[in-house]
Amino acid sequence: MKHLSKLDSVIGTFMAITVIGLWVINLVYLLNHEADAYDWKIYILFLFQIHLYTGLFITAHDAIHQCISKIRIVNNALGNIASVLFMFNSYSRLHDNHMKHHRYNGTSKDPDHHEKDAFFPWIAKFVSAYVTWKQIFLVALAFNLLWFLFPIQNVILFYALPSILATFQMFYFGTYAPHMGTHENRHKSRTQSKNHLWAFLSCYFFGYHYEHHDAPWVPWWKLFQEKNRLLQEGMK
Repeated sequence: MKHLSKLDSVIGTFMAITVIGLWVINLVYLLNHEADAYDWKIYILFLFQIHLYTGLFITAHDAIHQCISKIRIVNNALGNIASVLFMFNSYSRLHDNHMKHHRYNGTSKDPDHHEKDAFFPWIAKFVSAYVTWKQIFLVALAFNLLWFLFPIQNVILFYALPSILATFQMFYFGTYAPHMGTHENRHKSRTQSKNHLWAFLSCYFFGYHYEHHDAPWVPWWKLFQEKNRLLQEGMK
């Protein structure tokens, strides 16, 4: 964590707590709100919940790279909380697999790599590398507990469905699009064209994927700066 300044550590901790807090607040509101198809606010909050689910994964990802907080126990605690909230993902499993992705990028040892560019076989491999039977059991248990407390349509629409859509979103923008095809560069990845607003909305700047592999210690909320730097230096 030597790469983190004190200011970045404070900001990173604030960002992580904000994402986690907003996810909880938005979910509680939606679970208690009538799922009215004519209420325009529901559609906005539904999309926001997908975005926040993606944010949970990105928060866990930043913790893996030790770029949330200089205080290790805080960094890892926030990473664990974000992982568990995203359908009981195992932080340690995410950590081990993601480190393999960086170490063996684009090889048969890379859990995020697929030999062919077909979307569905690739995402099937991706999910199988991270999902465990214990996780499936805990998700089923949580689903049934929430069903006992809230209307079933709310649980499906606002707890389960956003997590599934966020998984597709993260996979497409953070793994599939950056790594599909062949690449001549040392990171075996491409980068999204500069559009900071779209880069944030689509996957918290992780469309700037070459930049992430080039500087994995940079937190998500500073990746746009890394994009700008490489463009200015004529590297990407």
